[in-house]
Amino acid sequence: MPIVSSVPYQPLLDGRQSDRAMLVRRGVQRLMMAQALSVLPEMPLSSGRRADLVCLSAKGEVSIVEIKTSIADFRVDRKWPDYRLHCDQLFFATHPDVPLDIFPQDCGLILSDGYGAEILRDAPLHRMPPATRKALTLRFATLAANRLLQAEWAANPYMTGSRDDLVE
Repeated sequence: MPIVSSVPYQPLLDGRQSDRAMLVRRGVQRLMMAQALSVLPEMPLSSGRRADLVCLSAKGEVSIVEIKTSIADFRVDRKWPDYRLHCDQLFFATHPDVPLDIFPQDCGLILSDGYGAEILRDAPLHRMPPATRKALTLRFATLAANRLLQAEWAANPYMTGSRDDLVE
C-alpha cells in the first residue's frame, strides 16, 4: 500500500509559513536527516506552543529549531525562551539575507539556503528532566505515527479515516 502519492497533501501548512521559511526548513531538515536525526515539523508542545522543528537523536536527545526569516520576525517573537523547557538544545535557523548577530549567543545557529544547511554555532546542552523527556518522546512518536497514517489515507482513496480521528 503506497504512502507516497502524486496528489499534493500538505497537512503541515496552515498559511503561517512563508515560502522563505519553508526553504529554510527544507535545508535544515536535510541537514538533520544527514546527521541521522528524526525530524518533525510544527510539533505542538505541552506548553501550548508549537515548535518549528523538533529533532530526536538515537540517544533520545531532543533539539528544537526555531526558524526566523527576518529581523522583524525575530524581534516580534518572544516565545522562543519557553522552548528551552522542551529540549536539550535550542537552535535558530535562518537564511543568508538575515544578519547573524541578532541571534542570542546562548543558542545554536544554523544557516540554510533551502538545499542544505550548516551549523555555524552549536547549541549548549541543557538536559531535560527525565519525566519531561519521556513525555516529549511519547508525544513525538504519537504525532509521527498519526502523520504517517494521515499521509497513507491521503494517498489511498480506499482508506477510511480523517484527521479528526487522530489525536495530536
